[in-house]
Amino acid sequence: MAQHTTIHLRSECKPLEYRSALTPTAAKSLIEHGYVVNVERSPARIFNDEEFEAIGANLVPENSWPKVPESHLILGLKELPEEESPLKHSHIQFAHCYKQQSGWQQVLRRFPRGGGILYDLEFLTDPKGRRVAAFGSSAGYCGAALALLAWSHQLLHPSEPLPSISAYPNESALISTLKSSLSAALSLARRPPRILVIGALGRCGKGAIQLCKNAGIPDSDIRKWDMAETASGGPFDEIVESDVFVNCVYLGNDPIPPFVTKQQLAQAGKKRRLSVVCDVSCDPTSPNNPVRIYDTWTSFSKPTVDVPFEGAGDEAGPLSVIAIDHLPSLLPREASEDFCRDLLPSLLLLDKRHEAPVWLGAEKLFREKVKTLDEEVGKNGEVNGAA
Repeated sequence: MAQHTTIHLRSECKPLEYRSALTPTAAKSLIEHGYVVNVERSPARIFNDEEFEAIGANLVPENSWPKVPESHLILGLKELPEEESPLKHSHIQFAHCYKQQSGWQQVLRRFPRGGGILYDLEFLTDPKGRRVAAFGSSAGYCGAALALLAWSHQLLHPSEPLPSISAYPNESALISTLKSSLSAALSLARRPPRILVIGALGRCGKGAIQLCKNAGIPDSDIRKWDMAETASGGPFDEIVESDVFVNCVYLGNDPIPPFVTKQQLAQAGKKRRLSVVCDVSCDPTSPNNPVRIYDTWTSFSKPTVDVPFEGAGDEAGPLSVIAIDHLPSLLPREASEDFCRDLLPSLLLLDKRHEAPVWLGAEKLFREKVKTLDEEVGKNGEVNGAA
């Protein structure tokens, strides 16, 4: 490389986000290939600062990224704080602003205002259009785990919501806790929960199914649906007849008929078996959301929200929804390692990002999305009329 490319790993600002877009192993590989890697100190990241320091990364102060040279590439996972300040750097992250999510215009316009570029991790694809890296499998795995914990908790503590959840150090610890909780719940239910996974053939769905099997749920009690089963359009009574519904369908740009509705649930009355929904897709403000029974996100500090019913809809007991938009943080180390292992080959092309298809495609998409803003982007990179 004629000039060293600097990658600046920022500290995540989202509460209870422990994952990292870069692992020490990946950082070591980048350094060996001539990159400069600066890592912000972080009190929450699953990898200790010392792990990065040991492989030759430069430790820099937390939240120092806004003041670094514009040539530095800012790498992170989740969205930045909601602010109006222009962004002058190139950012690599999940921004959640390409599918008309709530507040998408405010998020997106910060980049052209400052002359920055967004390389959205959700839309990094190979020449065949396949995502180069995703947390899908981890999200499905962790979402199904929380759904089963919530189902068990309803039986063991029927008048109490699921309490705050903390990250687990590893998968074994999670499975141990889950099996213990299920064992106690099964002594009351005297039957395993009936689970329906929609999107079963994708990475997310496969992760959810694997978790259920690892937790000891019989395969006969895991119903696996994908496009063939949902082609007729919903709502589907099979969801109401299940104990747990895990939605793993990826939301694109096209509307999806509702899988389940409040009216359907209310009409079922006491016959409703469904008591827990985990919407792994988790996009309640999207007009394309097929799980239209809730309208807000949940969090690890408050994992569930109950669906409000009118009339006889609550006769079958509470229906709890889990809608956490960073589910893989339940297993942050494994999730980060899996994701970064897939992302690393693309990161190694950052010095050639002006010719590498994966980065050219991401920049092209960014500029296309900027054109959809409700205000014209001037030639100088400013949004006309924006303060």
